[in-house]
Amino acid sequence: MKIKSLPLALGALLGTLSLSSLAAEVSFDEAWQLLQQNNNSLAAQRANVERYGHLKDASSSLNLPKVTVGANYTRLDQDVTLNGQQFADSLSGVPNIPIPGLGQALGSLLGGVTSTLEHKDIFSSSIRAVWPIFTGGRITAAQTAAEGKKEEAQSQLAMEVQARYEDLSKYYFSVILAKNVVDTRMAVEKGLTKHRDFAIKLEEQGQIARVERLQAEASLDKAVVERKKAEHSLNIAQAALTQVLGQAETVEPRDELFINRNLPPLDAFVDQTLDTYPGLAILDAKEKQASSLMKAEKGKYYPEVYAYGDYSLYHGDSLTSQLKPDWLVGIGVSVPLLENTGRSEQMKAANSAVSQVQFLRKQARQDLSVLVEKTYLEAQQALDEVQGLNSSIQLAQENLKLRQKAFSQGLGRSLDVVDAELYLASIKRNRMPQASNTYYH
Repeated sequence: MKIKSLPLALGALLGTLSLSSLAAEVSFDEAWQLLQQNNNSLAAQRANVERYGHLKDASSSLNLPKVTVGANYTRLDQDVTLNGQQFADSLSGVPNIPIPGLGQALGSLLGGVTSTLEHKDIFSSSIRAVWPIFTGGRITAAQTAAEGKKEEAQSQLAMEVQARYEDLSKYYFSVILAKNVVDTRMAVEKGLTKHRDFAIKLEEQGQIARVERLQAEASLDKAVVERKKAEHSLNIAQAALTQVLGQAETVEPRDELFINRNLPPLDAFVDQTLDTYPGLAILDAKEKQASSLMKAEKGKYYPEVYAYGDYSLYHGDSLTSQLKPDWLVGIGVSVPLLENTGRSEQMKAANSAVSQVQFLRKQARQDLSVLVEKTYLEAQQALDEVQGLNSSIQLAQENLKLRQKAFSQGLGRSLDVVDAELYLASIKRNRMPQASNTYYH
């Protein structure tokens, strides 16, 4: 029995150790609970789901206004001033002044007067708010894309859970299978030990040749080697299961191999797989994201409408600052005329991404249907072989009895007894792996 895995490499170092007398017995369900608690890859996928959940929640804030507090400092080359003549000249341009020459009179009267409108050092602070009213559907598209990313992360977690469940099934039942192989090897060793002892007695009585006794001893020595190899394989499998479950002491499976005599119909497996397989859900989430991207690119053709407001927190003591109102509100519109993001081609690319995901989903459904049917037929074949081997075991047992009886009467060879013993063991070994492939948990 060959098992290839990183945990088994560590288990190989422990292969020469005997089974722990302090082994903890656990059922498959208990082992599954332990794995879910201690497996780092599952914890990483859960953290990934939390991450995209927070990002999805963050996208809901896109509908809220953006409020900022700002401060500005500006330095001019000189103060902004206005003298009397400039003031008078500005009045002379005003129509409907009933008094002729009023501008010239004011210019003469205020000619030497100067007013500072703004100092050259300007400092101001205000609160500004911008609230998006219409963005062409880009906010909604961003929120839908964030939801699709969270759904993809959830499906990836489900894929990881399924993969870890399959791995645990292999590790857990491999230990049980390895135990059965050890039991079979021990039974062969016990049978060949009796045969060796009986051959020694027959040789002493002169009923068989020395070569027959040597054949019995050689077969027993080989059986001992095979039994030790099976025990090492069992130690490796147990060490791997213990490492996978993150336990300090050796884990001992409590369940046994079992067979479902009657398999459900093939259509039930196909339908359930196509309805629940997380890989298809990942493609659904990717299509949702691609569709959202296409809507976002389409939204670039629409104008943006937003409301804004500003409230002054601080302004200087200049005349301009005193005349400036404390607050203002308004509505703005931004119409895209020419932009450099290539929105037309970006929209085509998003549409191609949607088509790509749709084709991938169709192909995945076809591949899954074929895979499920193949696995179902293999399971059915394994079940038929297991049931068919029952008669072979009976035949092998009866053949062993006849060979042993013939040898005891000096009518058979030692090699015939060994072959019969090994044939019975091979039938049992062939039956066990087939049984392990036909369980459904």
